[in-house]
Amino acid sequence: MARAEQLKALIKSHAEGDDTRFYSVAMQMAAQAARQGHGKLAKDLRELVDESKKRTESAINIKKTVHISRPRGELESLLAVNHPDTRLLDVVLPENTKNKFSRILLEQHQQHKLKEEGLSPRRRILFIGPPGTGKTLSASALANELSLPLCTIQLHVLITRYMGETAAKLGLIFDHIAKVRAVYLFDEFDAIGSDRQATNDIGEIRRVLNSFLQFLEQKDSAGSLIIGATNNPKLLDSALFRRFDDIITFENPSTHLAQRVIENRLANMSIKGLSLDQVISSAEGLSYAEIVKACDDSRKEAVLKDSKEITSDMLLSALSERTRINN
Repeated sequence: MARAEQLKALIKSHAEGDDTRFYSVAMQMAAQAARQGHGKLAKDLRELVDESKKRTESAINIKKTVHISRPRGELESLLAVNHPDTRLLDVVLPENTKNKFSRILLEQHQQHKLKEEGLSPRRRILFIGPPGTGKTLSASALANELSLPLCTIQLHVLITRYMGETAAKLGLIFDHIAKVRAVYLFDEFDAIGSDRQATNDIGEIRRVLNSFLQFLEQKDSAGSLIIGATNNPKLLDSALFRRFDDIITFENPSTHLAQRVIENRLANMSIKGLSLDQVISSAEGLSYAEIVKACDDSRKEAVLKDSKEITSDMLLSALSERTRINN
């Protein structure tokens, strides 16, 4: 049965209006019940959670029927706007990382309490970590959980070779950030946040970074979330780290998390003769994205054979291929 800590967490998350944490704890309780042989209880808990989510998502969808107006003029090419449906529960990440996201969501949902005391919720977040470890997916999940659009800055349009033009475009983006509440993702952030002391740097990039730092302080007033994501934190200027409210590190999955990714991705398939230890060993060193691709490769192979069954050899071969490509 549920542990006392889980019951406390369930009640606390409900009292604080933290839906993400509430659903997470409820699903943990369902999983624990299933492991202890209480199949009926586990099934009832999952169904209750699903029904609650459907009601919540229905309310969110009503809000989303009125989308934010699409950016006009030059902004149209600078911002890619979408409304993600990724849930934080669907993102496989370490517990301490998910706790950081839960804290961000709690502060956003209850920012009125903070503002009454002269405090501000976390709104400027830096994601750092290797490719394929969930940075972009997590940004999408945050946007969905907050019922906000995700606006991804198109760096190939933002950065130009003409003096002053990039900073001017950056100003347009921050004007939009100040007027329209959304989650704004600066992916490959090191392209504009590189160290101003770098010997191979050029004056224009230094000016762009200076402009970014000024805009971040002066124009960030609509309650938008600004996320910078980079694979190369060592390239970032040291001044940037002080400007972010939180820094979240992403890493390749542990053995336990790799297993969860595989189980989730192949949940609708039958696996024949699977040696879990061997599979997990083959997945070592791969990112979340690479493991997902390997699972999808196995599923494709099974579908093309008109089968719902994946053999251990199929999955091991797909994982080995991804390791070869990665190296």
